[in-house]
Amino acid sequence: MMNGIQKNIAGLLLSLFTISGASASVSLAGTRVIYDGAKKEASVQLENPDKTPYLVQSWINTADNDKSKKSPFVITPPLFRLDPQQKNVLRIILTGPLPEDKESLFWLNVKGIPGGPTGDNSIQIAVNTIVKLIYRPKSLGKSIPTDHKDQLSWRLSGSQIQVSNASPYYINFGRIAVAGKKLEKVSYVAPGGVAHFDLPKGVTGGDVAFAIINDQGGVSQEFHSHI
Repeated sequence: MMNGIQKNIAGLLLSLFTISGASASVSLAGTRVIYDGAKKEASVQLENPDKTPYLVQSWINTADNDKSKKSPFVITPPLFRLDPQQKNVLRIILTGPLPEDKESLFWLNVKGIPGGPTGDNSIQIAVNTIVKLIYRPKSLGKSIPTDHKDQLSWRLSGSQIQVSNASPYYINFGRIAVAGKKLEKVSYVAPGGVAHFDLPKGVTGGDVAFAIINDQGGVSQEFHSHI
């Protein structure tokens, strides 16, 4: 027998399974935006693959996601309607100074707010897609992050692996493995910065195999080091 609380939970779960969820929302072309400092702007293509229109709202946050800080970019258009099966382009324009000797990281937010009537058994959810926006100064030339893999230094730091980045690029990792065991959670290391990632249990050193995410969002070949 179920008590009242259990019945309420069961009823809620049943209702969730009988409600048709929101659709895929607005899609972005790519998983990151590289702003080439040699150009006046960067662009991002959006598409609405759905059968309902969306109100699209876009903004940029700083690397630490502190919403009180103003980013040195403007987006146009910041708010617009995107009809079913239609595309549009966001233009990102730099309006303030940034370091010219290394990359700078920001977060591009694109929120799709569904419009139109809903049925009795449907819900509509606004989906906010967040991707990296990396400003790459003109002074860095045509090299890419994978060209600087040898500027990464690896060492043990307790139960973690520490990676130091002597390059002027953000190095985003697709995967890292130590002694053949894959690390569960990896992200990136900033230019001139240090990052720490938890080691798998029982691993105390050995071969380090890592892959870097490229400008198109793909994963590079595997590189090797040792700790």
